[in-house]
Amino acid sequence: MAAIRAGLVGVGPVGDRIYSCVQERGFDLAEPIRVMATRERREILGGEEVLIREIAEELFEGLDVVFFAGREGAKGASVQWGKVANDAGAYVIDNGGDFRLDPDIPLVVPEVNMDLVSEGTKFICSPNCSTIQMCVALAPLHRVARMKRIVVSTYQAASGWGARGQEELNSQIKQLACGCVEDWDPCVFCRPLALDCIPHVDAFLDNLYTKEEMKMVYETQKIFGDADIAITATAVRVPVEIGHAEAINVEFEGEMNAEQAMEILSDAAQSPGVAVIDGASTDPNYGTARDKVDLSKAPWAGHGHVDERIYPTQADVLAEQYKDATLVGRIRDDVTRPNTINLWCVADNLRKGAATNVVQIAEEMMKRGIIG
Repeated sequence: MAAIRAGLVGVGPVGDRIYSCVQERGFDLAEPIRVMATRERREILGGEEVLIREIAEELFEGLDVVFFAGREGAKGASVQWGKVANDAGAYVIDNGGDFRLDPDIPLVVPEVNMDLVSEGTKFICSPNCSTIQMCVALAPLHRVARMKRIVVSTYQAASGWGARGQEELNSQIKQLACGCVEDWDPCVFCRPLALDCIPHVDAFLDNLYTKEEMKMVYETQKIFGDADIAITATAVRVPVEIGHAEAINVEFEGEMNAEQAMEILSDAAQSPGVAVIDGASTDPNYGTARDKVDLSKAPWAGHGHVDERIYPTQADVLAEQYKDATLVGRIRDDVTRPNTINLWCVADNLRKGAATNVVQIAEEMMKRGIIG
């Protein structure tokens, strides 16, 4: 396999992590990644100082693949420069939202539908962050017993909006610590996010859902190639810097229960990219001291309750071993309906929800001989 030449457009939080992922995953690069943005400057990406070049048509010449970092809520650079990259001979893998629902462009999660990509697929979209982790978690179950209906509530980090979202949350936390709450002046989110949860991610639509909620509906149906899967979503912004969590209720046409789901999701061959964190808190094979629960201090101790359980949280995705995984826990039957289960799903929205997904697409293309 020949060394490749890669380009990167965009240097925000996602661009930074795309740069890091390419380095970490050992890509054979013929030259350093050509990083482009609206103006030339030097910035720290992936822990090293990098020259950012002012984007220009000639910079796409000779590249094999170009990653567009994208940003939710605005027309991305791929609208202006995607065709330029294609015309120069490069494959485009776009994290932006402008082309995700274009029927002629594949929307790809490598663990789910990589077979949509062929040598002739010059432009590829990566889904919305909240959609990616849900599809990684549910695809192994869907392959066994087709999904009929999904009800999902998301708990999304401030970084889902971008760097300014993180900055606003951190500023509010500092103001809260010094008692300066009267100085709160939110400009990124509609209300102060510190010490609150806001059921409002992206703009409201005529149907009273938000764009984020409807993205999850349409993107999930497109990824699974099944517009008959009924999906309803509620998206909530929470005071967490990095990491999205989701409570998912999913009904299947075929037979499915929590025990079977646990077995499938715990099998790496059937469920690539999934890490199950679910079981008794006394399990000696799980976690660190932070994860253990002293049941003697619990208010229900000694009253016949079952052992405390382990489960993933948004803090877990910051650990090295979980940064690119989709974490699943709280797997249990919905006692009100047959063939229906509940589960809790967590992932790093900047890594697997964005950067890692686009880099994995390129990685798979290299393995299949499409690139390089």
